[in-house]
Amino acid sequence: MPRIVTLTLNPTVDKSTTAEHIIPDHKLRCEAPKFEPGGGGINVSRALRRLGSDSVAVFPVGGPSGQLLRQLLRDEHIEQRPIEVEGWTRENFIVVDASTSQQYRFGMPGTPLLPEEQQQVLQALQELPEQPEFLVISGSLPPGVEPELLARISRAAREQGIKVVADTSGPALLALLETGVYLAKPNVGELSKMQGVEELDSQAVAEAARQLVTEGKCEIVVVSMGPQGACVVSAEGTDYVAAPSVKKRSTVGAGDSMVAGLVHGLSEGRSLRETARLGVACGTAATMNPGTELFRKADVDRLYQWLLQTMPAPAGV
Repeated sequence: MPRIVTLTLNPTVDKSTTAEHIIPDHKLRCEAPKFEPGGGGINVSRALRRLGSDSVAVFPVGGPSGQLLRQLLRDEHIEQRPIEVEGWTRENFIVVDASTSQQYRFGMPGTPLLPEEQQQVLQALQELPEQPEFLVISGSLPPGVEPELLARISRAAREQGIKVVADTSGPALLALLETGVYLAKPNVGELSKMQGVEELDSQAVAEAARQLVTEGKCEIVVVSMGPQGACVVSAEGTDYVAAPSVKKRSTVGAGDSMVAGLVHGLSEGRSLRETARLGVACGTAATMNPGTELFRKADVDRLYQWLLQTMPAPAGV
C-alpha cells in the first residue's frame, strides 16, 4: 500500500485543443482533442508518479466520462479506488488560440454527490488495506457537498495519525483548517480573503501564515505566490523561495504539481528547506508546458538543483 492517498471529490476529464483563431459567431476548426485525467487530488497522484512516488487516488466516478477517466488513469499506472456514483463525471474544456497563445479554460461544475454517495466516500477511506502516512485533500467540492464532509474526513484521519494535506479554497479550506491539518497550501489570494483584505504584501503573507501555525490550524503553511515563488512557515521559521525565471506556457496544474513536490519531499524525509524548493521546482516546471500537461521530470531536476545552489538556507530552517 503506498504511503500517500489523494482524495478528489470533483474529478474531471480535461479535454484540450488548439484553434487558429477564436472569433465569435464563427465555426472554429480545432486540432484533434487531447484527453487527460483532472481534478486536484488526481493531478497530485499523476505528478507524484512522475517523481517516483506511488499513491492511491480515491474519487467518485460515473457515466461514460467516468469510465474514460478510469482508463486514462490506468494508462498512467495510477492505483485507484473509484466510487461508483449516479452522476456523470464532469468534463472541462480548454482551448488555445494559436494566433495569440492565449488559453481559454471552461470549467464545469460537476454533478451533485448524493448523501449516500458521500457516505461511500467515507467508507472507502476507512476500508483502505493499510493506513497511509499522508492524505491529500485537494480540489473543489461538487454540488451537494458541504465543507463539513471534509472536516469529518480530516478529523478521522488525524485520529489515526495520518498527516492531512489541504489544498482547496473558500469554506472548504476553512473547515479543514479548523480540524488542524499537517500542511496547508493556500495561494496568496486565498490567504488574503482569510484575513479580510484585498491583497497582502510579502511581510503580511508571512505574518498571516504564522498566525495559522500559532493557532494550531496547521503545522506547515506553504503560500504559493505565483511568479514570486512561495512563502513557507512552520515552527522552524520562515522561508521565502523565489520561483526560477522560465518561459511560461500554461499555469494549469502548477498548484497541484507544487503539492506533489511537497508531499514527495516530506515522504522521503527531506528537510523542509529541500522540500519547499522541490515544490517550487515542480510548480514552475508545470508552467513550462502547454495546455493541461504537467511537468517533465528533467525540468524539475534542473530547477531543483538550481534552487538549492542559489538560495542558501535562512536561519532557523
